[in-house]
Amino acid sequence: MQQYPDSSGHIDWKHPLVTAKAAELADGCDSDEAVAIQCFEFVRDTIKHSWDYRMNPVTCKASDVLIHGTGYCYAKSHLLAALLRANGIPAGLCYQRLTTGTNGPPYCLHGLNAVYLKQHGWYRVDARGNKPGITAEFRPPVEMLAFQVVEAAEKDFTEIWIEPLPLVVEVLTRHKTVQQVFENLPDIEVIHA
Repeated sequence: MQQYPDSSGHIDWKHPLVTAKAAELADGCDSDEAVAIQCFEFVRDTIKHSWDYRMNPVTCKASDVLIHGTGYCYAKSHLLAALLRANGIPAGLCYQRLTTGTNGPPYCLHGLNAVYLKQHGWYRVDARGNKPGITAEFRPPVEMLAFQVVEAAEKDFTEIWIEPLPLVVEVLTRHKTVQQVFENLPDIEVIHA
């Protein structure tokens, strides 16, 4: 649990703009849950999903997501983790493997978060951004994620990561446009026993 509040290269919550935004979001809140919902709604509703808006630049570091106001789901999860950690709330990164179409290949990873709330324990949230057909909410203890795993080749990974997966960082830092990222979305093949 002690590792989750750490600041790092991609979850850079000690960046002055991130700490200032975290303090602003926590102002007037009386519980960790109240702070968490403010941070979640800010990232979900204010930071534009890069592909939905076809918005460059490609961001990865939490501070860059905040500065540019855009990010793929992975980058948005980095910012949410940073805002929560800046407020002393343990937060990690989670992933799902989903189809990019209606069903079947190709597949890609989807990034979301887990937040530790005193009243509920670990609770997963998805600040990807709502749009017609995609709705994610903050209503602990019930998870209301943007996507549900529905077919055999999809997977809901249960791990809570302290840092982003290296293959996610590699895709976000190697490609310069949202189109290039979309054409090279990270994926992990699931082997069924």
